[in-house]
Amino acid sequence: MRSKREQWSSGIGFIMAAAGSAIGLGNLWKFPYIAGTSGGAVFLIIYIFFLVILGIPILLSEMAIGRFAGENAVDSCKKLSPKFGFVGGLGIAGAFLVLASYGVVGGWVIKYIFKSFSGSGFGTDFFADYTAQPIEPILWTFVFIAINVIIVTGGIAKGIERVSTILLPVLLIFLIGIMIYCLTLPNAAQGVRYFIVPDLAGINSLSDLSQIAINAMGQVFFSLSLGMGTLITYGSYLSKSTNLTSSTVTIVTLDTLIAVIAGFAIIPAVFSFGLEVTGGPGLIFQTLPVVFSNIKGGRFISALFFLLVLFAAVTSAISLLEVIVSWFSDKTGLSRKVSSVIAGGAAFLMCIFASLSFGVLSEATIFNMNFFDFLNFAADKIVMPIGGFFMCILVGHIWGTDAALEEISNGGKLKFRLKPLFSAAIKYIAPAMIIVIFISSFF
Repeated sequence: MRSKREQWSSGIGFIMAAAGSAIGLGNLWKFPYIAGTSGGAVFLIIYIFFLVILGIPILLSEMAIGRFAGENAVDSCKKLSPKFGFVGGLGIAGAFLVLASYGVVGGWVIKYIFKSFSGSGFGTDFFADYTAQPIEPILWTFVFIAINVIIVTGGIAKGIERVSTILLPVLLIFLIGIMIYCLTLPNAAQGVRYFIVPDLAGINSLSDLSQIAINAMGQVFFSLSLGMGTLITYGSYLSKSTNLTSSTVTIVTLDTLIAVIAGFAIIPAVFSFGLEVTGGPGLIFQTLPVVFSNIKGGRFISALFFLLVLFAAVTSAISLLEVIVSWFSDKTGLSRKVSSVIAGGAAFLMCIFASLSFGVLSEATIFNMNFFDFLNFAADKIVMPIGGFFMCILVGHIWGTDAALEEISNGGKLKFRLKPLFSAAIKYIAPAMIIVIFISSFF
């Protein structure tokens, strides 16, 4: 017989955990380099537009589903419609794919923390040489996955909530400090201008604009953990008195704030030292160590920065692991501890192949991508958008927006002033935009 479902111990604990899920590598690792390669301010404007049109309605819908059903991602969707359990299944698949790539990057981050403290410095080829190694990156990845397994085995209130409540405020305070420091660097104003002043000179065709839109939508899904079952699972641990609307706005605001602060910290620093802002996925691992090595106290700042990245990575990774553990534990009847170890072990096996794709398996490709890049492509461009699309169909046309709004308003006790906008977004606007951009991404 299934045991009584756990609950968050407080509303602020839930917000810290949910915001921590959203605030992860997507903000500190991915957002700056995506913004750098997608036109800076132009990307930022489109990103904020998608946050409002896609992010908030879908995030709110996922939490409403989770709280209404009180089950794991698959069973929650089945409770709304037996034929739509696959939507939760897509979420679990997305969480697994992202966790597999997160584990590899998390391992890199731990290595960089110890490397920074050692004071030996980073050569220009360090990142490429290190990631090509067959053994050490896998060992650090194991450490990262093990950290997350230990936290998730602690449960909702004593594990995930407690860790998130500590790490998230520390992350915000320290990141603001690093941003202030980087903004004082010589020529930092050029980076600020690039980040906040739109420059259309680099957009030469509709195809260029379409690519920026694709990147922005993918980043919204990745950053807010949409289409991965995370908010359904976290919502299932909520009490019926929680104000879902204010929680959603707070989560999205915190997530966007961290992403923008990270952009103001990283992009101006890159400009200050005349480095390439379009450095791609290796931006914080290849470019920033060069920046840190050329400033006073760089060794300490480098260690602190990568420690913050680790905090962000952990708060996100535990939410991804929890999605899998919640479903697996309910499905098999196994304890949380055993389910966490099995799910973590499965993710680690995927991490091994993803890590080796930078070295001994670099020649093995899937659709001309190495295994690590394929995991990100499959999650960002396929699983999460498809999951988001069918989430909109489930809420807007199967469950119905009236029923969803009944849950969102706590049975009519809370005012929800954006009912028409929410209904239109979930029923028509969001799914139409997802289809257009999803198709565009393949051309």
